[in-house]
Amino acid sequence: MFKYKQRIFYGLVILTGILIVLIIRLAYIQLVFRVSKLPDSVYTLQEMSVLQRERGVVLDSGRGNFYDRNGVPITGETISSAVLFPIDKKTLANEDGSLDPVARALDTDTSKLIKIWDSLSVPIFWQGNPRGTPLALTAKQEGQITGLHFSGIEVLPYTQRYMNKSSGMQWLGYLSELSGQKHMPHTGFAFREGAAGLEKTVEPLLRGAGPTTAYYSVDGANRAIPGTDIQLKSPNNPYYPLRLGTTIDLSLQRKIEAMTQKAGMKEGAVVLLDANNADVIAMVSRPFYNPLDIHPKQGEWNNKAVQAAAPGSIFKTVVAAAALEAGATSEREVFYCSGKYDRYGLSCRKTSGHGALTLKQAFVESCNVVFAELSERLTGEELERAARRLGLSRTVGWEAQNTLGMPVLRPFDHEEAGTVFLNETSALDGGTRAQSGIGQRDVRVTPLQAANMVVTLLNRGQVRAPRILESVSYANGSLMKELKSHFAPGDTGSIKPETAHLLTDWMREVVTEGTGKSLLNSKWQLAGKSGTAQVLVQGRQRNNQWFIGYGPAHQPKYAVAVLFQNMPTEGRNEATALFGEIMNLLASQKNDRDSRTGHER
Repeated sequence: MFKYKQRIFYGLVILTGILIVLIIRLAYIQLVFRVSKLPDSVYTLQEMSVLQRERGVVLDSGRGNFYDRNGVPITGETISSAVLFPIDKKTLANEDGSLDPVARALDTDTSKLIKIWDSLSVPIFWQGNPRGTPLALTAKQEGQITGLHFSGIEVLPYTQRYMNKSSGMQWLGYLSELSGQKHMPHTGFAFREGAAGLEKTVEPLLRGAGPTTAYYSVDGANRAIPGTDIQLKSPNNPYYPLRLGTTIDLSLQRKIEAMTQKAGMKEGAVVLLDANNADVIAMVSRPFYNPLDIHPKQGEWNNKAVQAAAPGSIFKTVVAAAALEAGATSEREVFYCSGKYDRYGLSCRKTSGHGALTLKQAFVESCNVVFAELSERLTGEELERAARRLGLSRTVGWEAQNTLGMPVLRPFDHEEAGTVFLNETSALDGGTRAQSGIGQRDVRVTPLQAANMVVTLLNRGQVRAPRILESVSYANGSLMKELKSHFAPGDTGSIKPETAHLLTDWMREVVTEGTGKSLLNSKWQLAGKSGTAQVLVQGRQRNNQWFIGYGPAHQPKYAVAVLFQNMPTEGRNEATALFGEIMNLLASQKNDRDSRTGHER
């Protein structure tokens, strides 16, 4: 009897222990696990249990958006789009023809609409193409669909990240799916993160508080629960998503993109900076890219404006500054150009030679012989030092330490530093220095650096850091952080103000007397420096064509660098022509603004 009672007692203890474990487990699930993220998921157990009973579409990802300097949205434009919800087979039979007016409103045929609708298990945006992006409805289409009062289709606001077209805004970047292919259940929505450009460099700021969804509830058989209407679910956070203000003028950006297309630029870049503070007003890279159709191996997503290329004669600006600062020459020295250099097989662009000429005349006429000679007089260290003082051979894009929760904030993605010499040994060789002096050999400069060098000269030799991001604000409009413009001093100091002034004067004479005379009929008086660099592309001789400069010459407002890469060796310098057209555009816009301002007064 005693043993029987003992067995009962032990059994009760075991059962009690099991119950205690179960209670603890349930308490853990309810109090801890349900609010913790599931493995390989962005959701908690509690959130997943709710999502299992919902079917919907994401109207807004909740990601922060970019705006241009005038407050125009660059990303996140809201459009009206049609959402198709699953409907019963009887309706899809279309016996009463009720689907015909819906198809007409969507500008498609009824059979195609029925086929798409019949395949649905979750709601989708009408795309016209199953693999496309939500179609933006016209006001007429929106009115037609709303007026039909057809159960199963709704017109809802959709925030599209990008327009489905190509552009030269590689500085913006694109998104890619998160590792692990994380999706929001029963919506088809994939969570994405920045993979390049600003989308990548400021990714921590762009993560929002969650998406906005339109959904309906379903039962265990995946059927809509009768009497439940479509509902909206939003984080309803007054601070997120964040608004990121850029220095870009979107209107000018698009106009310059169109100009590069018309000019036949296949590869290259245009950089337009504010001449006072080096803010990036427009930055165009070719070939164009479509952020919704990225092919990583093809490379269109790369920003040519921050990639280094052989600069040709625009590098003579650096050589002139180095020679003047080192005392290797003076304004009064007279050189002689016979058309050929005695060594290294170098020749001048003018085969008959320029004859006797001063340093200024050599700069204005872009004489290779004079600048090869000067580069041999200089040491490699002196050339390298002048380049760094002018913002070359190093990255110059705006950056900040320990700001906005990031150890280092560098908005320009994949910005290259460029080079003057590959190593110290090559800098010791006279032939290498002579070839480098005319912007060949191992010299590499980015269009951003080239435009910024012009700004440096206009700012008495002080290198500024080109800025593309100027502010971060909360969703309610209050300012979180202003990203102020700043200088980018080099580790070797700056060139002298008098040297900078001299070079900007010579750039004026390039247009009035030298290689830039084709710009004389422009709407503004202009100044600049042309350049042509010989490059080898897949065994073929090609040219990089450059023009850098500023305008208007008497009161500089803009600095521009234009690069046409891998051009035929024959023909005019297309970069010079496009530079002039861009400056004429800027002059016309200023005249229009002045005219409107005068009219308002």
